[in-house]
Amino acid sequence: MVAGLGCRRDASADEILVAMRRAVDAAGVTLAGIDAVATADFKAGEAGVRSAAQTLGVPLVVCPRADLDRVGDRTITRSEMVAAAVGLPSVAEAAALVAAGRNARLLGPRVATATATCALAIGDGP
Repeated sequence: MVAGLGCRRDASADEILVAMRRAVDAAGVTLAGIDAVATADFKAGEAGVRSAAQTLGVPLVVCPRADLDRVGDRTITRSEMVAAAVGLPSVAEAAALVAAGRNARLLGPRVATATATCALAIGDGP
């Protein structure tokens, strides 16, 4: 299972982990089931994202913009604010789908806090 992440600039690892906990609770799974954390290449430098992955002891998958664009039509959530800012309907959902690989599917819509979003996806891997 992959946790796709989106966040505002300088979102803390604690806030990102809150979003992740809310997402796993909503999906009826656990944080222990997360095999990787994924985000967009333009969010990969965020310290909070990197720290959240390290806290869980899982790899951070950086998804190229072209791959995110390719799955944008498969996202559940459509955020006008995100679309205007980065041209994607949902960074978290797109990143989760890309990193989950072949036959990827979202476990539900992304979950949001004030500064972070998390979406969960499963698939057959890269």
